[in-house]
Amino acid sequence: MESRKPYRKHNSFVELRHKHDAAGQAARSRIAAVRSRSDLIARLSAAHRKLFEQAVADIFSGQPPAAGRFALGPSVVEEINTYPDDAVLPRYLVHRYRYEMFPQQYVVDDFPPYLQIEPSSICNYRCVFCYETDKTFTRKSRGYMGHMPLDLFKRVVDEAEGRVEFISLASRGEPLLCPDIVPMLAYTPGKFLNLKMNTNASLLDADKCHAILQSGIKTLVFSADAAEEPLYSQLRVGGKLAKVLANIERFQRLRATQYRDSHLITRVSGVKISDSQNLDSMQKLWGNLVDQVAFVEYNPWENTYEQPPNDIITPCSDLWRRMFVWWDGKVNPCDTDYKSTLCVGRTGDSSLGELWTNESYQTLRRAHLDKRRHAQSPCNRCTVT
Repeated sequence: MESRKPYRKHNSFVELRHKHDAAGQAARSRIAAVRSRSDLIARLSAAHRKLFEQAVADIFSGQPPAAGRFALGPSVVEEINTYPDDAVLPRYLVHRYRYEMFPQQYVVDDFPPYLQIEPSSICNYRCVFCYETDKTFTRKSRGYMGHMPLDLFKRVVDEAEGRVEFISLASRGEPLLCPDIVPMLAYTPGKFLNLKMNTNASLLDADKCHAILQSGIKTLVFSADAAEEPLYSQLRVGGKLAKVLANIERFQRLRATQYRDSHLITRVSGVKISDSQNLDSMQKLWGNLVDQVAFVEYNPWENTYEQPPNDIITPCSDLWRRMFVWWDGKVNPCDTDYKSTLCVGRTGDSSLGELWTNESYQTLRRAHLDKRRHAQSPCNRCTVT
């Protein structure tokens, strides 16, 4: 087996720059005030009250951040600062604690901390670091390509509402390619604490800008890896920087003039694969258009199935953090396994909670905990921990 460096998918930022102050003192003061609000804490279930108390105890422990202890990172602070209503904070901290700490503690409760819903598996780009370059995946005859029907989307959202607070509308493809993306977005306001969408922004016309700004989207990530040509189109094959820049400029202009009360967080985020990519130049181009600019570390997920087996035995945190619902209703434990060889079932046949806790999922988790990751494919070829 090959010795390879583990890839921490969670907190995989090489660097993340914030436009706004994310020091955290205002957030801590709000949390301290909410801590004494018994009327707000009483709205939580008994199990969630315990998680809230643990989260608050960790925050105010006086100890430096460390593994095994919940902390307010800059991104968490920025999210908290966008919630004007303090009544939301206990619920937010509970679900953030589940997202951050359950993968460290290997805790599985009734629902995943995070759900990724895939509006489309199709993409109009062929980025050099993406599995969309795998023709055995993108060839239509293989059955992997498609768009999620609106009724399926609504069914998944209805089932997740009130149970899963952190949702992403993205996975293997470009969500704005989905023909029903506008009515999908119109179905989301007020349903989740943090609804995130990733897009390459190439299809971000005025109608879609308004749809996003009127939706429940809380975090909008524009995927871009360079601030100049020809590097941008060399990495994001099929894309043009000038078009993407114009679309994001339009989005920001509409947001600033017609949606001044929006609490949306915007980010330009790229995959760092070479020294020719420079965050200073990214900041110079994108910094006035978005709230955050970042690079994430590169991991060779574009050809997982062709990678040599490795000797990593650390359990994959995604098995306790997130669950993926593909466009056709298949449910998968990760997107590194983009061909769904680890599929645990389908929505409609089972509920989200049943899928999250079913025997297939639990067997996979036990294998990772028992240091038998090498016996699971493609886990034995993946470096995500």
